[in-house]
This record gives sequence, C-alpha cells and structure tokens, in this order.
Amino acid sequence: MLYEMKVFGLTIDPFTSTPIIILKDLEEKNALPIWIGVLEASAIASELENIQLPRPMTHDLLKNILVHLQVSVKRIEVIDIRDNVYYAVIHLGVKEKSYVIDARPSDAIALALKARAPIFVDEKVLEKSKKIDLRRKVAPQEGKDESKKWLEFLESLSPEDFGKYKM
Repeated sequence: MLYEMKVFGLTIDPFTSTPIIILKDLEEKNALPIWIGVLEASAIASELENIQLPRPMTHDLLKNILVHLQVSVKRIEVIDIRDNVYYAVIHLGVKEKSYVIDARPSDAIALALKARAPIFVDEKVLEKSKKIDLRRKVAPQEGKDESKKWLEFLESLSPEDFGKYKM
C-alpha cells in the first residue's frame, strides 16, 4: 500500500548537523524522517519558501529539460530502506508511455516539489523506518536511549516547530 505524503518541513539533526526532511501523510498519522544532503536541502527549502534564484539549480534544470521535452513527472515513490539507505523512483510520462527511474529520495522529492507532483511512500518503508538503527545516525557515544529520544522527538513535531529555513 502507498501513502500519499507531503513535505512537512526541514530540520537539522542535532547530533550530526545533517539536514532531515520530514514527510507526513495527509492525515498526519505517519511521519518519515529522511536524512539528506545540504545541496538537496537547499533546493527543497528554496522551493518550500518560493525563493526564485537568478540561475537554475540542478533540480530546476532537470525540471526545465523535462518540460521542454514534454515529459511529465506523474509522481515519486519512496519504495524501500536497505541498510539505513532509502530508495525512491520517479514515475515519468511521455505521451502514452510511462517510465520508472531510480533516484535518491532527496532528488526525487526536490523534483516532485518543483514539478508539483505527488509524493508517495510505501507502507513497508514506514514500518522499516521505525526500526532504523539511529545509533548510526547519531554520535557513537549517544547510545540507545538517545536514539529512542530522537525518534520520539521526530514523531512529535508539529508545524509550529518549523521556521523558515534558508540553507
């Protein structure tokens, strides 16, 4: 089963200073944190804040190429987690043909935002994300208790917890 999700916000992992994108389902019952790179976070933040840059960034370039070639981004899907790595695909449409392209979730989400395409997450990803070994994401000395606290923190976030982020 696929859940339609929306970008709920961006935050920073306090242990590693790595950007995290938070996706939530439309009913805000399920949250999915995905650790992403600074450049992807910047592209996502600029789209969320409607910031127009003077020159196209990589995701803008890709969207512009697709538009000029009359290729539509139908949707993106976060489809799996293996060894704490998320996997996604981009569904493209060209006339009557469909293509599914492998992508990093951060790139797929940035493109989906730019193309105004829906974002979906597979139910198994939500289940697996609850079992992610956060000790790999936090400093080694933090341990299991800190990992549990961090997961609880991410699940408890509300819209008011997010400000305007400029990367």
